[in-house]
Amino acid sequence: MKQIVFKFLAIGLILSSCSSSHDNYSVLSPSGNIKVDFALTSEKQPSYSVSFNGKELIKPSTLGFEFKNMEPLGKNLKVDSVRTREFNEQWEMPWGEQRYVTNHYNELKVFLSEKNEPKRHFSVVFRAFDDGIGFRYEFPKQENMDSVIITDENTQFNLTGNHMCWWGPGDWDIYEHLYSTTRFSKIDATKKRNHPDLAQTYIPENAVNTPVTMKTDDGVYLSFHEAAVTNYAGITLKVDTANYAMQTELVGNSAGIKVKTQTPFTSPWRTVQIATRAGDLIESKLILNLNEPNKLGDVSWFKPTKYVGIWWEMHLGKSSWDLASGKHGATTANAKRYIDFAAKNNIHGLLVEGWNTGWEHWIGFDDREGVFDFVTPYPDYNLKEVVAYGRKKGVDLIMHHETSAAPRTYEKQLDTAYALMSSLGIHVVKTGYVGKIIPKGEYHHGQWMVNHYRHVLETAAKYKIAVDAHEPFMATGERRTYPNAISREGLRGQEYNAWASDGGNPPEHLTIVPFTRMLAGPIDFTPGIFDIKLKPYKPNNQVNTTLAQQLALYVVIYSPVQMAADLPENYENNPAFQFIRDVGVNWEQTKVLNGEIGDYVTIARQERGTNRWFVGAVTDENARELNVKLDFLDAGKKYAATLYLDAPDADWNKNPTAYEIKKMEVDSNTELNLKLAPGGGAAISLFPL
Repeated sequence: MKQIVFKFLAIGLILSSCSSSHDNYSVLSPSGNIKVDFALTSEKQPSYSVSFNGKELIKPSTLGFEFKNMEPLGKNLKVDSVRTREFNEQWEMPWGEQRYVTNHYNELKVFLSEKNEPKRHFSVVFRAFDDGIGFRYEFPKQENMDSVIITDENTQFNLTGNHMCWWGPGDWDIYEHLYSTTRFSKIDATKKRNHPDLAQTYIPENAVNTPVTMKTDDGVYLSFHEAAVTNYAGITLKVDTANYAMQTELVGNSAGIKVKTQTPFTSPWRTVQIATRAGDLIESKLILNLNEPNKLGDVSWFKPTKYVGIWWEMHLGKSSWDLASGKHGATTANAKRYIDFAAKNNIHGLLVEGWNTGWEHWIGFDDREGVFDFVTPYPDYNLKEVVAYGRKKGVDLIMHHETSAAPRTYEKQLDTAYALMSSLGIHVVKTGYVGKIIPKGEYHHGQWMVNHYRHVLETAAKYKIAVDAHEPFMATGERRTYPNAISREGLRGQEYNAWASDGGNPPEHLTIVPFTRMLAGPIDFTPGIFDIKLKPYKPNNQVNTTLAQQLALYVVIYSPVQMAADLPENYENNPAFQFIRDVGVNWEQTKVLNGEIGDYVTIARQERGTNRWFVGAVTDENARELNVKLDFLDAGKKYAATLYLDAPDADWNKNPTAYEIKKMEVDSNTELNLKLAPGGGAAISLFPL
């Protein structure tokens, strides 16, 4: 793997990027557009503020901790010393939205200690990038602070106004809520409690999950999240709607413990992405850059791919996961049928859900320990035969492990299950955690489960297995360090359209997701539904987009594993399926051409190794015309363009499957006028001539 690195280190203050005065210190981003100011308050409490292009963006906000059996830490501190450095490198992604990533920042590290006993000490590290900031706490090993139980991390974010916000509630157990669009003062997560379609949910107070994205009245975009969460709890951000302020509220357990650890330890990075253009949030790699480099080395055994699956038919009710129902979907014959379809259509993966014993008791039972066996198929499914049949046809199996939120049962079988996969040459597993966590009192986003997800990832890496996690902890950029963390769910996905009691995902949903959830990392959303009205299986449900938008999602929603999610029979003899056959899954570069959160977005991606480009555009419930310049194409070259467009009379509800295909020759001077229907989209392939 190629890696180009330029590093500059200076101990002391870099006068061109940092300044100091007594207990006040500052650091500038490399271009100087972002400035972080650190200070001690009158109570000698650490605080920071952030300005952008000379204007305050985050007002002075304090930092501190509360502990069990230990005094709070945050006041009566002194600055012992500071260190600064500049860092600049370019690193290569083994797979991803782009091949090369620039990681350039200026760092300010402030060493602090208590003036009085017990004289605990720690540091706060700030990194200023041109696209935002990250900061974290670092606690060295010390005599008066060994074992630590954190009951609160009091990191503040004091905003400068009543920003427009796109937010999901601070649920400790699931991210599968619809996003709300409100002013900050109108955030009320408590109204999201007790959703009838969620298998698990817990919203203890008025807080939001991250990433949470905002827009100031003068057009600056902000997104708050975290990076590199290791042996720590995930965060929600508790909101003070009257004062336009947020504070970290760590996900705990029923015993009130947020984090249990010992020194030395570091907190995750608290991150703020900053941009003057909404699309720049998507192009930012700040979250990835705050993670450590690849620990696994060569991961060429994972191949980004498109896949089909015995999955959607269960959500439609055509078949079932369990054998006892009498309509079991995961049979050898059915798997071979999907393999035959995939092999004909340039699709190289097959997901089979419901293949292993235990599905009769997987949900709705308090005692789910020991329910699933991750190596024993049902009698009508011959695992080895399916694998061999697929391999002959160039289609690899994606294993499925649903844990029913009983992670201790899964951990007992991890090595056995992954050894089986390894023996069969299977390199990808989709994991699931539907239901309330066992042991009772733990939550999906707390430290206990964060450590479980990491244990699964590290164990999988030993067997050369990549993990696509559902009901996950939110991605925080760990795919840089562990590039077998390929994708995850962490949002309200396609399946809700098949059975949600509230009418499914509204047309605006997928115009918000790229600017919120997708900022955290790849999404296994499962696009590509052609039978929009779900006939004859679900007459009271539907997908709330046009068919053309379903195609566009292969470009707009990023994942290195992309599913052709509909039933094979719904693709047969449909010319629009050609786009799914053609579209790439691994990219040389990505460009966001336009976009406004909750309204529309257009993204262009160049496939690695082919110089082929693909473009996807989606809109909300409003029809829209978008002008798209193709100036990202190589100058002086001609391209064959195929445009998959909404028909003039298309509409997400009234006429969702109406589309048209146009072909033309284009170059870097071409400008396209795309007319998107309500809930519609456009998908374009651009092949060099």
